[in-house]
Amino acid sequence: MSDTLSTAVAAALSRIQNPRLGNDLLSAGMIRDLEVAGGRVSFTFLLGRQDPATLVREARKALQAIPGVTEVKINVTDPAGPAPVTHQAPGTPQSAATGVPAQTPQEMPELGKVIAVSSGKGGVGKSTVAVNLAVGLAQLGFRVGLMDADIYGPNIPRMFGVFDRPMVRDGRIQPLEAHGVKLISLGFLVDRDAPAIWRGPIIMKVIQQFLRDVDWGELDYLVVDMPPGTGDAQLSLVQSITVSGAVIVTTPQEVAVGDALRGAKMFEKVNVPVLGVVENMSGFTDPETGKRWDFFSTGGGQRLSEELLVPLLGQVPLDPELAGLADRGQPALVADPNRPAAKVLKALAGKIHELAQAVDVRLPTLQ
Repeated sequence: MSDTLSTAVAAALSRIQNPRLGNDLLSAGMIRDLEVAGGRVSFTFLLGRQDPATLVREARKALQAIPGVTEVKINVTDPAGPAPVTHQAPGTPQSAATGVPAQTPQEMPELGKVIAVSSGKGGVGKSTVAVNLAVGLAQLGFRVGLMDADIYGPNIPRMFGVFDRPMVRDGRIQPLEAHGVKLISLGFLVDRDAPAIWRGPIIMKVIQQFLRDVDWGELDYLVVDMPPGTGDAQLSLVQSITVSGAVIVTTPQEVAVGDALRGAKMFEKVNVPVLGVVENMSGFTDPETGKRWDFFSTGGGQRLSEELLVPLLGQVPLDPELAGLADRGQPALVADPNRPAAKVLKALAGKIHELAQAVDVRLPTLQ
């Protein structure tokens, strides 16, 4: 069995071509210290700075698809050594200005599928989408965690109506729980009025602690509510753990779409697939007259999805009551699942699961 598996592994790696070299990974000498033992495959991947980083993802997916392979561990190394320290332009995230090579993200299968909910700018309803996505997945029967990575504006406690401090048991933080979702947020750990004046290294430590020191148990999905923009929190997450996909939230107006596009391109640059776009505040329909009002323009989400070549996952209608529900700690899917906005968010959870199944067969199938 071991010899057969080793042969299958070698064959899979030999089918992956490096377009820069015009040769396969094995022939190009990019694979070192290859070991196959008991279904576990490990090796060092020599990836130069001019080589496409997508080769690592291709190799991992090819090996995971081989019957009998239970674990794939890849140590990515630059054969030329660390990049030299250079002057950073203003606005460069501090985590990128250290001159230290980015760490290889870890596989943490116990956390299930990691879904980052992101936006280019604040105020577009990103946290509302993240909260209801997590609740929707839980209502579908999945084990779900929600990690609030918005260090500067942690809103998850308020939106779930949970304000207790988590307990620590055997050195691990016990997440709080509401509506079937396990929760962790900096808002549980600091005073509500405490300003978060933190630099990049501190943000990285907080995110790593939330991933590794929280007793999540076994999850099917970990939804991560990201802060707006493309800064240290985003880089820290993708450097710490393998992120399965990103959901980009925008409003229809062009200012929001432009910012969201930059956010989506950031995920593509670090090899995180963008699963799709959610357009929030897409229009208000007067329940008495049936007339529709587009207060924030129209079509932005569709244009963004077409530019990114990803699906438009949903258009959440403008609903003034959603803000009130959030302030009272009541997710729309719990408080009033028959509202038009709640129905769209409920459908979003099912679509995310379908997309997740397409890239990871470990998740269970809906009954």
